[in-house]
Amino acid sequence: MNERLIDNLQPRPRLWLGSIEFSAFEPRNGRMQRYVQHRAALAFGYAGEYVSSARNGVILKHQDHETLRIQRQPVAEKALRETLQKIGFKIATRQSKALPESAGDLFELPSDGAWLRFILNDLPGLRERGWEIEYAEDFAFDLTPVDDWYAVIDEAPERDWFDLELGIVVNGERLSLLPILLNLLRTHPELLNQAMLAKRRDDEQILVPIHHTHNARTRPLQVALPYGRLKPVLATLGDFYMREPGEVALRLPTPDATRLNGLQDIPLTWEGGERVRSLAERLRDIRTQPAQIPEGLNATLRHYQVEGLSWMQALRELEVGGILADDMGLGKTLQTLAHLLTEKNAGRLDRPAMVVMPTSLIPNWQDEAERFAPGLRVLALHGVGRKKYFDQLQDYDLLLTTYALLPKDIERLKPLALHVLILDEAQYIKTPDSKAAQAARQLNARQRLCLSGTPLENHLGELWSLFHFLLPGWLGDSKAFNRDYRVPIERQGNDERLQHLNARIKPFLLRRTKEQVATELPAKTEMIHWVELTDAQRDVYETMRLAMDQKVRAEITRKGVARSQIIILEALLKLRQVCCDLRLVNSSASTVRGSSSGKLGSLLEMLDELIAEGRRILLFSQFTSMLALIEAELQQRGIDYAILTGETRDRRAPVHDFQSGKLQIFLISLKAGGVGLNLTAADTVIHYDPWWNPAAEHQATDRAYRIGQEKPVFVYKLITRGTVEEKIQHLQQEKSALAAGVLDGRQAGDWKLQADDIEALFAPLPGRRRHKHS
Repeated sequence: MNERLIDNLQPRPRLWLGSIEFSAFEPRNGRMQRYVQHRAALAFGYAGEYVSSARNGVILKHQDHETLRIQRQPVAEKALRETLQKIGFKIATRQSKALPESAGDLFELPSDGAWLRFILNDLPGLRERGWEIEYAEDFAFDLTPVDDWYAVIDEAPERDWFDLELGIVVNGERLSLLPILLNLLRTHPELLNQAMLAKRRDDEQILVPIHHTHNARTRPLQVALPYGRLKPVLATLGDFYMREPGEVALRLPTPDATRLNGLQDIPLTWEGGERVRSLAERLRDIRTQPAQIPEGLNATLRHYQVEGLSWMQALRELEVGGILADDMGLGKTLQTLAHLLTEKNAGRLDRPAMVVMPTSLIPNWQDEAERFAPGLRVLALHGVGRKKYFDQLQDYDLLLTTYALLPKDIERLKPLALHVLILDEAQYIKTPDSKAAQAARQLNARQRLCLSGTPLENHLGELWSLFHFLLPGWLGDSKAFNRDYRVPIERQGNDERLQHLNARIKPFLLRRTKEQVATELPAKTEMIHWVELTDAQRDVYETMRLAMDQKVRAEITRKGVARSQIIILEALLKLRQVCCDLRLVNSSASTVRGSSSGKLGSLLEMLDELIAEGRRILLFSQFTSMLALIEAELQQRGIDYAILTGETRDRRAPVHDFQSGKLQIFLISLKAGGVGLNLTAADTVIHYDPWWNPAAEHQATDRAYRIGQEKPVFVYKLITRGTVEEKIQHLQQEKSALAAGVLDGRQAGDWKLQADDIEALFAPLPGRRRHKHS
């Protein structure tokens, strides 16, 4: 037989890849442990004959009628070995049954991650350079390429939900990611941890087995998914892992369209869902277009108030609701009236809007609507005579009602089509099973809004209740919400779930604190907080007014106006005390909750909100007996306070406790605290009973608003509507110098009170205002 020498044949590298699973004793925990070992075997092919590190430099190959003597190429073989070593392979020193001994020289990589990177990043290059690649049957990294990623949305205009399916295409087959990821999360629960997920590089990949496939192979297919795509997909699918296995699509409420925004940056083939995807983008860019100030609004809106109006307008355009959660005093009512006036001017207010509120706020809404938006036709559905208006509700632009009356009137109001339904102090429905909450959810409106400086007072369940009214079903049912959010956040301090919740509510919650908009606020903002007398107060006020009116008239007839000042002041004092609390004029007055003072109830509601906002409050009253009644209410609520009256011996202690931040509220009698105090820790001043001399009132306010004060100060004056307090308020504005003279009891020659002034001060209470027409 002839022999032929071949000394120029270059070796063709073959890389054989295999894995083996085995058990071994683990000394650290004293147990048998399951391991998976991977190996790569390198061999060199010469004319179909494979050799590895054998020392023989010549290969004999018999074929036909000759023997080939093939000279191995050690330099080329060395270069091929070095190619592997540059990738990160090291010669395997431990034995392994991952591959047969004939497979070649064994190499290994330091970790599963390195193996995956090799398969994905380096192996294709080796193939291109002519390397033969073989997989043993059990090789753990036998990957099938992902041909495409897709997203399918099934939506319909009449539905308030849509179905989302995310998937991949493998071997021409579409596979939903939902069941695939559900299986993955069982073995990789760390993928649910946003912080851990964020640490992964986008180009890192994770091995994912695919069990649900029509492929006839016994072993599942495997694909590698890059973290850069997985992160937005996991964020979008969110809490899908709580669902039943086997689902391929996720059913989401329409407002949840915001979840789709995270998918916009990854390459996807989209099918359907144009409307929902457009909504998602618009929700992301909400508030970008400033709204026009509506014609007929008698107010100059600050920049943040224009933003609030723009936000409400954007929500209306998107047909969703939201919570305006600005701090108290930043003008939630004004922004809402601007929204309603914009709707009227655009011709969209073709059915009434309604605001539901605590009873104490009815006078404030009436006053602000009249002052800022006189073009709105307003009806207060309040008091026993309200029922006669039930057949005329369509004639009004704005209906005002209360949480107490809504459940009583719901059968009449339920059929009424509303344009906008607004809950003011919306924390009143924080208990979802309360009658008011149930009634509010039954009303039919195109848009729902909540106003609340404190949408979350005690726990997240209250926030759920507000959204259950605004966007029913969007935060899941209460059981799912507790499981997915309340328990992880409140009990376990899970920051990821908190971030997830924040991201979900962000488009629908606009909150500005006083500190955030401080640069837009004047140094001092003064506001009148109107209060209605209770029925019991009205009765006593009228009885006393009649008696005092006769007494004063008789005195003036006898002595003249100038010499009747003491009797006039005494009469006014009695009426003012009735406005504050019936117990000031009759210690045995009824203490049935809320019946003795509309003003005290209104104050306590204000304090709840201000304290929740972290405000530092000075509360002034001329009557120490009134401060005592307020003290009793604070004690009953467990609210700590400082107090300063003429009886306080040590003035330093309460001042220090308040200034140091130990206490949030400081009760001060006007005489004791009118001068000599520096209380710059305060940012809120409340005058419980207006002081007739504006100079004295300002002097008290200036305990907070003085040199050293860096924060804007809000000043609230609580005034009972229609009473002597309101008359004095007008008198102050019209004749402040005269009022100061009369009411400070100066010498007779100092002042001249006209007969019509006395007439105004002792005028009867007006009937409760029901409505007004523009």
